[in-house]
Amino acid sequence: MEDTMTQEAAAAAPPERPSSAFVLRSLQDYTVGAIPTLFYVPDFISQSEQSQLLHHIYQAPAPKWKSLKNRRLQNWGGVVHEKGLLPQALPSWLTRITDRIWQWTGLFPSAINHVLINEYHPNQGIMPHQDGPAYYPVVAIISLASPVVIDFTPHKRLKEQEHTDPQNRQTDELLGPSMMESNGSGSHECGTSNESDPASSSLMLMPCSLLIFKDQAYTDYLHGIQDNELHNLDKVKQ
Repeated sequence: MEDTMTQEAAAAAPPERPSSAFVLRSLQDYTVGAIPTLFYVPDFISQSEQSQLLHHIYQAPAPKWKSLKNRRLQNWGGVVHEKGLLPQALPSWLTRITDRIWQWTGLFPSAINHVLINEYHPNQGIMPHQDGPAYYPVVAIISLASPVVIDFTPHKRLKEQEHTDPQNRQTDELLGPSMMESNGSGSHECGTSNESDPASSSLMLMPCSLLIFKDQAYTDYLHGIQDNELHNLDKVKQ
Protein backbone atom coordinates (compact mmCIF):
# COMPACT_ATOMS: atom_id res chain seq x y z
CA MET A 1 0.00 0.00 0.00
CA GLU A 2 1.23 3.49 -0.72
CA ASP A 3 0.21 7.08 -0.02
CA THR A 4 0.91 9.59 -2.81
CA MET A 5 0.91 13.25 -1.86
CA THR A 6 0.95 16.74 -3.37
CA GLN A 7 0.60 20.35 -2.13
CA GLU A 8 -1.41 23.60 -1.72
CA ALA A 9 -0.72 27.19 -0.58
CA ALA A 10 -0.14 27.66 3.17
CA ALA A 11 2.10 29.49 5.63
CA ALA A 12 5.47 27.89 6.41
CA ALA A 13 6.13 26.39 9.84
CA PRO A 14 9.32 25.24 11.58
CA PRO A 15 10.29 21.60 10.98
CA GLU A 16 9.18 19.01 13.51
CA ARG A 17 11.23 16.02 14.58
CA PRO A 18 9.54 12.69 13.78
CA SER A 19 7.79 11.08 16.72
CA SER A 20 9.99 7.99 16.31
CA ALA A 21 13.58 7.94 17.52
CA PHE A 22 14.79 8.14 13.91
CA VAL A 23 16.88 11.27 13.27
CA LEU A 24 16.72 12.61 9.72
CA ARG A 25 19.82 13.72 7.87
CA SER A 26 19.99 16.06 4.89
CA LEU A 27 17.70 15.03 2.04
CA GLN A 28 20.68 14.74 -0.31
CA ASP A 29 22.03 11.91 1.86
CA TYR A 30 19.08 9.79 0.71
CA THR A 31 19.72 9.94 -3.04
CA VAL A 32 19.32 6.46 -4.52
CA GLY A 33 19.61 4.80 -7.93
CA ALA A 34 20.87 6.14 -11.24
CA ILE A 35 18.35 8.99 -11.43
CA PRO A 36 19.65 12.01 -9.47
CA THR A 37 16.24 13.21 -8.28
CA LEU A 38 15.13 10.03 -6.48
CA PHE A 39 15.29 10.03 -2.67
CA TYR A 40 14.57 7.04 -0.45
CA VAL A 41 14.26 7.36 3.35
CA PRO A 42 13.86 4.09 5.30
CA ASP A 43 11.80 4.14 8.52
CA PHE A 44 10.50 7.66 7.92
CA ILE A 45 7.49 6.84 10.08
CA SER A 46 7.43 4.62 13.16
CA GLN A 47 5.70 1.26 13.48
CA SER A 48 3.05 2.84 15.71
CA GLU A 49 2.42 5.57 13.13
CA GLN A 50 2.06 2.90 10.46
CA SER A 51 -0.49 1.06 12.63
CA GLN A 52 -2.44 4.28 13.18
CA LEU A 53 -2.52 5.02 9.46
CA LEU A 54 -3.69 1.51 8.60
CA HIS A 55 -6.37 1.71 11.29
CA HIS A 56 -7.79 4.95 9.86
CA ILE A 57 -7.54 3.70 6.28
CA TYR A 58 -9.52 0.54 6.96
CA GLN A 59 -12.00 2.33 9.22
CA ALA A 60 -13.00 4.56 6.30
CA PRO A 61 -16.56 4.00 5.02
CA ALA A 62 -16.89 1.62 2.08
CA PRO A 63 -17.87 4.38 -0.42
CA LYS A 64 -14.47 5.98 0.20
CA TRP A 65 -12.86 3.11 -1.73
CA LYS A 66 -12.77 3.18 -5.53
CA SER A 67 -12.09 -0.22 -7.12
CA LEU A 68 -10.02 -0.36 -10.31
CA LYS A 69 -8.84 -3.32 -12.38
CA ASN A 70 -5.59 -3.99 -10.51
CA ARG A 71 -5.96 -2.03 -7.26
CA ARG A 72 -8.34 0.00 -5.17
CA LEU A 73 -7.78 3.49 -3.83
CA GLN A 74 -8.95 6.23 -1.51
CA ASN A 75 -8.85 9.91 -2.48
CA TRP A 76 -8.28 12.47 0.29
CA GLY A 77 -8.06 16.24 -0.11
CA GLY A 78 -10.52 16.81 -2.92
CA VAL A 79 -11.05 15.95 -6.57
CA VAL A 80 -8.35 16.46 -9.20
CA HIS A 81 -9.71 17.38 -12.64
CA GLU A 82 -8.41 19.02 -15.81
CA LYS A 83 -8.71 22.55 -14.38
CA GLY A 84 -7.02 21.80 -11.05
CA LEU A 85 -8.12 20.66 -7.61
CA LEU A 86 -11.51 21.04 -5.95
CA PRO A 87 -10.05 21.04 -2.43
CA GLN A 88 -11.28 19.48 0.79
CA ALA A 89 -9.40 19.57 4.10
CA LEU A 90 -7.19 16.58 4.88
CA PRO A 91 -7.99 14.73 8.14
CA SER A 92 -5.57 15.23 11.04
CA TRP A 93 -4.38 11.61 10.90
CA LEU A 94 -2.90 12.41 7.48
CA THR A 95 -1.63 15.94 8.13
CA ARG A 96 0.50 14.66 11.03
CA ILE A 97 2.56 12.85 8.37
CA THR A 98 2.19 15.17 5.38
CA ASP A 99 3.25 18.25 7.35
CA ARG A 100 6.41 16.47 8.45
CA ILE A 101 7.28 15.65 4.85
CA TRP A 102 6.59 19.20 3.71
CA GLN A 103 8.58 20.84 6.49
CA TRP A 104 11.58 18.50 6.43
CA THR A 105 12.13 18.22 2.68
CA GLY A 106 11.65 21.86 1.75
CA LEU A 107 10.69 20.64 -1.74
CA PHE A 108 6.98 21.37 -1.73
CA PRO A 109 6.13 25.03 -2.42
CA SER A 110 3.37 24.82 0.19
CA ALA A 111 1.64 22.35 2.49
CA ILE A 112 0.69 18.97 1.05
CA ASN A 113 -3.04 18.96 0.38
CA HIS A 114 -3.85 15.81 -1.59
CA VAL A 115 -3.30 12.13 -0.83
CA LEU A 116 -4.07 9.02 -2.87
CA ILE A 117 -4.02 5.75 -0.93
CA ASN A 118 -3.44 2.76 -3.22
CA GLU A 119 -3.96 -0.81 -2.04
CA TYR A 120 -2.22 -3.60 -3.98
CA HIS A 121 -2.64 -7.34 -3.42
CA PRO A 122 -0.28 -10.01 -4.84
CA ASN A 123 -0.57 -10.07 -8.66
CA GLN A 124 -1.75 -6.46 -8.64
CA GLY A 125 0.14 -3.37 -9.78
CA ILE A 126 -0.05 -0.27 -11.95
CA MET A 127 1.26 0.18 -15.48
CA PRO A 128 4.15 2.60 -16.14
CA HIS A 129 2.72 6.11 -16.11
CA GLN A 130 3.33 9.75 -15.23
CA ASP A 131 1.31 11.65 -12.63
CA GLY A 132 0.62 14.63 -14.88
CA PRO A 133 0.64 18.39 -14.28
CA ALA A 134 -1.60 18.36 -11.19
CA TYR A 135 1.16 16.87 -9.02
CA TYR A 136 4.14 18.60 -10.64
CA PRO A 137 6.95 19.11 -9.62
CA VAL A 138 7.29 16.63 -6.74
CA VAL A 139 5.58 13.53 -5.34
CA ALA A 140 6.08 11.73 -2.01
CA ILE A 141 5.15 8.09 -1.36
CA ILE A 142 4.84 6.41 2.04
CA SER A 143 4.79 2.58 1.90
CA LEU A 144 2.69 0.61 4.38
CA ALA A 145 2.23 -3.02 5.48
CA SER A 146 4.47 -4.85 2.97
CA PRO A 147 7.44 -4.32 0.62
CA VAL A 148 6.92 -3.43 -3.04
CA VAL A 149 9.22 -2.91 -6.02
CA ILE A 150 8.67 0.28 -8.04
CA ASP A 151 10.22 0.61 -11.51
CA PHE A 152 11.34 3.85 -13.17
CA THR A 153 11.78 3.62 -16.95
CA PRO A 154 12.76 6.40 -19.39
CA HIS A 155 9.96 8.18 -21.18
CA LYS A 156 9.84 7.42 -24.91
CA ARG A 157 10.60 11.09 -25.55
CA LEU A 158 13.86 10.85 -23.59
CA LYS A 159 14.94 7.70 -25.45
CA GLU A 160 14.27 9.37 -28.81
CA GLN A 161 16.42 12.35 -27.78
CA GLU A 162 19.26 10.04 -26.78
CA HIS A 163 19.22 8.31 -30.17
CA THR A 164 19.25 11.62 -32.10
CA ASP A 165 22.17 13.05 -30.10
CA PRO A 166 25.35 12.80 -32.27
CA GLN A 167 27.45 11.23 -29.51
CA ASN A 168 24.77 8.66 -28.71
CA ARG A 169 24.27 7.94 -32.41
CA GLN A 170 27.93 6.96 -32.70
CA THR A 171 27.51 4.61 -29.74
CA ASP A 172 24.36 3.10 -31.28
CA GLU A 173 26.23 2.38 -34.51
CA LEU A 174 28.93 0.55 -32.57
CA LEU A 175 26.35 -1.51 -30.68
CA GLY A 176 24.77 -2.84 -33.87
CA PRO A 177 21.14 -3.51 -34.79
CA SER A 178 20.47 -6.35 -32.35
CA MET A 179 21.38 -4.26 -29.30
CA MET A 180 19.54 -1.26 -30.74
CA GLU A 181 16.43 -3.40 -31.09
CA SER A 182 16.71 -4.59 -27.50
CA ASN A 183 17.21 -1.07 -26.11
CA GLY A 184 14.44 0.42 -28.20
CA SER A 185 11.74 -2.23 -27.85
CA GLY A 186 8.59 -1.77 -25.85
CA SER A 187 6.29 1.20 -25.35
CA HIS A 188 6.58 2.48 -21.79
CA GLU A 189 3.43 4.53 -22.15
CA CYS A 190 1.47 1.38 -22.98
CA GLY A 191 2.62 -0.33 -19.82
CA THR A 192 5.73 -2.18 -20.96
CA SER A 193 9.30 -1.57 -19.85
CA ASN A 194 12.75 -2.55 -21.00
CA GLU A 195 14.60 -3.93 -17.98
CA SER A 196 17.91 -4.09 -19.89
CA ASP A 197 17.97 -0.30 -20.30
CA PRO A 198 20.79 1.03 -18.07
CA ALA A 199 18.82 4.23 -17.47
CA SER A 200 16.03 2.26 -15.79
CA SER A 201 15.96 2.10 -12.01
CA SER A 202 14.05 -0.24 -9.68
CA LEU A 203 13.69 0.34 -5.94
CA MET A 204 12.45 -1.86 -3.11
CA LEU A 205 10.12 0.21 -0.94
CA MET A 206 9.96 -1.18 2.58
CA PRO A 207 7.10 -0.55 5.02
CA CYS A 208 7.36 2.84 6.81
CA SER A 209 9.70 4.21 4.12
CA LEU A 210 9.40 7.48 2.21
CA LEU A 211 10.15 7.83 -1.50
CA ILE A 212 10.38 11.26 -3.12
CA PHE A 213 10.82 11.90 -6.82
CA LYS A 214 10.93 15.23 -8.61
CA ASP A 215 12.25 17.16 -11.62
CA GLN A 216 13.98 14.75 -14.03
CA ALA A 217 12.51 11.67 -12.36
CA TYR A 218 9.06 13.26 -12.66
CA THR A 219 9.18 14.58 -16.22
CA ASP A 220 11.52 12.18 -18.04
CA TYR A 221 10.55 8.84 -16.48
CA LEU A 222 7.52 6.62 -16.08
CA HIS A 223 6.96 4.76 -12.83
CA GLY A 224 4.96 1.62 -12.19
CA ILE A 225 4.54 -1.59 -10.19
CA GLN A 226 4.51 -4.93 -12.01
CA ASP A 227 1.39 -7.01 -11.49
CA ASN A 228 3.32 -10.13 -10.49
CA GLU A 229 3.17 -12.09 -7.26
CA LEU A 230 6.98 -12.41 -7.37
CA HIS A 231 9.22 -9.50 -8.37
CA ASN A 232 12.67 -9.68 -9.96
CA LEU A 233 15.17 -8.11 -7.54
CA ASP A 234 18.19 -8.22 -9.86
CA LYS A 235 17.83 -4.54 -10.83
CA VAL A 236 16.80 -3.24 -7.42
CA LYS A 237 19.05 -0.41 -6.20
CA GLN A 238 20.23 -0.43 -2.60
